[in-house]
Amino acid sequence: MWKDLGDREAGKLRPYSFSNRITSDRIASLQLSNYKEIVSPHRGAVNSLQVDLTEGRYLLSGASDASAAVYDIQRATEYEGGSLVAKHKSIFVVDKQHEHGHKYAISSAIWYPIDTGLFITGSYDHYINVWDTNTTQVVVNFKMPGKIYRTAMSSLATAHMLIAAGTEDVQVRLCDIASGAFAHTLSGHRDGVMTVEWSTSSEWVLVTGGCDGAIRFWDIRRAGCFLVLDQSQSQLGRRPPLLERSTANKAPMSKSLPASQSVNVRSRAPQRKFAYGNGSKQSATGRTSSQAKGLVRQRLHPGMLSSQDRATSHYGAVTGLKVTDDGMYLLSAGSDSRLRLWDIMSGCNTLVNFETVRLQTSKAMQLAITNDSALVFVPCMTAVKAFDVWSGKTAMTFRGHYEYVNCCWLSLQDQVKTICSPFFLCSLVNAYELDHAVKLAVSQAMLSDFFQNNLLNDFYQKTDF
Repeated sequence: MWKDLGDREAGKLRPYSFSNRITSDRIASLQLSNYKEIVSPHRGAVNSLQVDLTEGRYLLSGASDASAAVYDIQRATEYEGGSLVAKHKSIFVVDKQHEHGHKYAISSAIWYPIDTGLFITGSYDHYINVWDTNTTQVVVNFKMPGKIYRTAMSSLATAHMLIAAGTEDVQVRLCDIASGAFAHTLSGHRDGVMTVEWSTSSEWVLVTGGCDGAIRFWDIRRAGCFLVLDQSQSQLGRRPPLLERSTANKAPMSKSLPASQSVNVRSRAPQRKFAYGNGSKQSATGRTSSQAKGLVRQRLHPGMLSSQDRATSHYGAVTGLKVTDDGMYLLSAGSDSRLRLWDIMSGCNTLVNFETVRLQTSKAMQLAITNDSALVFVPCMTAVKAFDVWSGKTAMTFRGHYEYVNCCWLSLQDQVKTICSPFFLCSLVNAYELDHAVKLAVSQAMLSDFFQNNLLNDFYQKTDF
């Protein structure tokens, strides 16, 4: 860390690389915290967790006792053990006693992406409620045709306010908060939809996983899905970075051709415009008509009767989905106790062999991934395991719960902004745990608080990020 600080101050290390190194060091030292405790008011299994995306301060949880709670994870409510143990009690709780509360288990609880003034809960009572955080009142609700397994909102969206809902019905429904009505439905799954996830590279792309074992990609501006992942279509490992590929493609061409011919390579083949078709047709030196027809066939989205539409990603229900922050890869978990890494651009299974795990099969699970896509955190029965995304090997195992772990959330926002603040990996337990407590894993500081704070304060004054 001392060397990284010196390199950053001297300008040898870029800000993004510096933050990644600090984050990686903190992740490597994650362990169960003895100095921070969240006092959970839930009396049942906690099914959903999320720290708000704007401030990184408020933790939202939803449980099987039909209650949802909000905690301030930066400011403790009280201290115990000579001010050594910080206890965080819920700021407020909405449960069955609330006039607009859910009647059955809350399966999903998420923040409105750009403001902590709203949060959304989905329940087995067939209702999605949009809550005003300040008044704890329901602003709008949506009646679904069945139990709600998962809800999601796009963190990139600027043109819509849609909630994607996966239910026990075969259709995916998009609920518009602005109008209070359903925008439209997405048909294609042959069984209930257990998990939904928005793309991290486009506000219009939605990924869904169903009980039929299929993972489908949707462009919500058009009818039908445009991609169905097939576990039999595979490629070995990850694609090289874009810059490396472009350099590798250009190098052989420049070396093999003499200078007299290099000009001809840059010139385009002559084209003729037509009134019909795709707008242009190349001459004999360009693409042949048979090749063009083949590309047209590839561009067609899979129809309901095509063999590609029947493809499956898992031998069983798809229980969890997580898109990497760069939007290039997708991690999926299934009731077949398999984890798979998919290349979104090619739609291929990368064949990463994740070590044997036991996963829950009866409900949707929530995965977490680091910003640099190096590690994925997966609830594995009574533990949370961190796997190397590219090798599939187990990097760390977190234990502390007495019953099954349903969900986990990785919060990096405060870690990146202020290096010396706590780093949170939150996971909540299933029903029947004795104290229904929330366990937090907090990394150990590599330096004492006094020297670290003084060093970083001096460093920030000298360095411009």
